[in-house]
Amino acid sequence: MAEHVIEAKVIGGPKHGNVVYIPRLDISPSQSPWPFKLTRRQFPIIVSYAMTINKSQGQSLDFVGLYLPRDVFSHGQVYVALSRVKSKKGIKILIHDDKNQPKTSTTNVVYKE
Repeated sequence: MAEHVIEAKVIGGPKHGNVVYIPRLDISPSQSPWPFKLTRRQFPIIVSYAMTINKSQGQSLDFVGLYLPRDVFSHGQVYVALSRVKSKKGIKILIHDDKNQPKTSTTNVVYKE
């Protein structure tokens, strides 16, 4: 596409699977102490970071987005991932099957001692 548009695919909600285009916007302050108009051009997006479940151990996070395209493969991974977040409101989980259809559950692997 063009340099001034980001092409993205929606991965959740009622528009799941749709392709969207995010244009660059001209942004200028409504009030300015200067006699000229400052304008900056940027994409209206927020920076986010990703890390593995194992890397998240020992950290407390305000928001956790958990993407599970298949069942977890190690003992207690779901517990570790979900226990990192400070409140239930900060959790979003996306689970889907092999055909990319949404699922409502996954298996937490737990070994009996």
